Parts: sequence; C-alpha cells; structure tokens
Amino acid sequence: MKILDKRYFFYFDWLSLGLTLAISTIGLLFVYSATTTETTPYSIFFKKQLFGVLSGFLIYSYFCLQDYRRFHRAGFFAYFAVIFLLLFTLFKGKIGMGAQRWIDLRLFKFQPSEVAKLFFPAFLTYFLYTENDVPVYRVNQFFPILGVLFISSLLILKQPDLGTAIIFLSSGLIMLWLAGIGTKFFRWGLFLFLLSTPIGWKILKPYQKQRIMVFLGAGQERKERYHIEQSKIAIGSGGLYGKGFTKGTQNKLLFLPESRTDFIFSVLCEEWGFIGALILLLLYILLFINTLIRIAQVPAFFARLLATGLLLHIMLATLINIGMVCGLMPVVGIPLPLVSYGVSSLWITFSSLGWIQGITTHRF
Repeated sequence: MKILDKRYFFYFDWLSLGLTLAISTIGLLFVYSATTTETTPYSIFFKKQLFGVLSGFLIYSYFCLQDYRRFHRAGFFAYFAVIFLLLFTLFKGKIGMGAQRWIDLRLFKFQPSEVAKLFFPAFLTYFLYTENDVPVYRVNQFFPILGVLFISSLLILKQPDLGTAIIFLSSGLIMLWLAGIGTKFFRWGLFLFLLSTPIGWKILKPYQKQRIMVFLGAGQERKERYHIEQSKIAIGSGGLYGKGFTKGTQNKLLFLPESRTDFIFSVLCEEWGFIGALILLLLYILLFINTLIRIAQVPAFFARLLATGLLLHIMLATLINIGMVCGLMPVVGIPLPLVSYGVSSLWITFSSLGWIQGITTHRF
C-alpha cells in the first residue's frame, strides 16, 4: 500500500500539517474566548468547534493517505449531486439569520455551497481531462464548464450568500484562466460585466446593497455602520500586545457582533494585539506559499490545476475576511478558514488541504 511506502513519509508535507494544526488551534482558542461566560466556561459553540477540529483532522488524514486519483473521478460525478443540493436548499433549506443556506440532518447542519467549493475543482479538471488529455483547448470547449459555474454561482447567490458566491465564481474563473481560456474571454467578460452592473445592482438584496454603500462611506455609526465601526474599535484598541486572552472589552461586553464567526479576527486583534495578528497572518502566508511551492513540483498538469483550485477558495476567503473586518472590503459574511466557528467550513477546509497533501505527496 502507498501509505506503507517509506517514500510517502519522505514526500509528506510536515510543515503544512504543522501550520494547519497551529492555525486551527488558534481558532479553537478564540472561539472559546468569544463564547465563554462565567456561568458557561465551555460553550456549546466551543464544544462543536473542538469536535469539528478533531474530526477535521481525521478527514484530512483520510484524504491525504489515499491516492488522489480515487477522488478525482468521484468528485466529478459528486458535483451533479451538489447542484441538486443547491436547488433543494432554495426550497427546503433551513433558514437562519435571514438566509436559507443549510440542510438539517438532525445531528448537524451543513451548507451545500461549502461542498461545492470542494468538488467543483474536481468537476472542472476531470471534464477538461476527458475532453483532451493534453492541456490545449478551444474556447468553445470551456462553455459547459462556464455554464455550470454560473448556474452554481446564481444558486448560491439566491440563498442569499453573496460572499460564498464571489469566492466560488472567482476561484472557478482563475482555474479557467490557468487552464488556458485566454485573456480575450476575460476582456469581453469585463466589458459585459460593466454593462450589466445596473441589472446586477437590482438583483442584490437590500442589505447587500447597504453593505456596499457602507463600504463606500455611507450610513450612520450606530446603525448601518455599526458592525464595521465596532470591528475597527476592537482592532485598534488591541494596540501592540493586546488586552490579554479573554480580556477583550468589545468582545466581552457584546459590542462586537458575530464575534465567533465573521469577526473573530477582530477578537484576536483586541486580545493579542498587533503581534498576535501578525503571527496569524504569517502562519497563513507560510501555509499558502509552502503549499503553492509544493503544487508547482507536481509533474501532472491536471493534478496541479486540481490542487490549485482546492487552495484558491481558502486563500480568497482568508483575504476577504481579513479585508472586510479591517474595513478594506465590504462586509459579505465570509468565515476565516480554520479559525471562525462553523463545522461545515472546517470540514471543507480540512478536506481541501488533505486532498492537496495527497496530490503533492503521491507525485512520485
């Protein structure tokens, strides 16, 4: 078996595993900090997050110990089931916080849009491989993929989940660019996007429009701008070294909304300060750079493309989440990978990183 081959342990990316463990441990600490109270030191959210991390590492191990080719073809066909689940969610999904994004399986809830981020790279790369095992294509060969990509993005947007739709669509388009769709397509796409902007604005929900307007400077501090203003106060008040773990006043006095999910980076900045934020950012940067270097060493083109697609959604989510809590991007409701509370997000991130590990380790 592959897992008994000594070369497997030689090629295994131990640095990536260590960085993943470090980031997820920081996530556990700050989910604890964001949810602990005097009466309930270990909240249900912390317990679920702990379960998500422990089970996530089991999922990670399963993906990386298997030959990635076993999942490639299966992922292609699984994506058709994902499209069905996205449709099902619009009609029968569980509603929470004004959005219909979850399917309730009694034991736990999950978001099909998260599963889409895992299997779409397999769908895209396997489709291209079966079309032509040499990565040279005509533009019309990309049309079926584009159709699936835009339909999936619209289904996610209708939930509504603008943030995930942006990440999903962006990841897919970057993969198509890497596959050789050509710059002409993107020039025409940009032109059509600009022409259709008024229509797109009308499609957005009122709260989504409000978030964009807030980003542009509109709104009152105690109303529309409340989330981002409280986030900036938390980040700025942390100073160089922070107020101390579990000592953040914006967090503990409940001024900071969604502190365990979207704005957990603000909690870290308040309690660990600039130094703590820098440590987390460096961990992410090391993880992404190291993983990209490992992917570049994979000889097979489609394996490299698959691994890149699996990493893209994690990189984009990290960039967007940190950007939005700092006021550099509109607030679109994106969790910080491996850190924010959310078992579905944890599982998909661990699955993606484990799958990448399997690709880079089995390259020999």
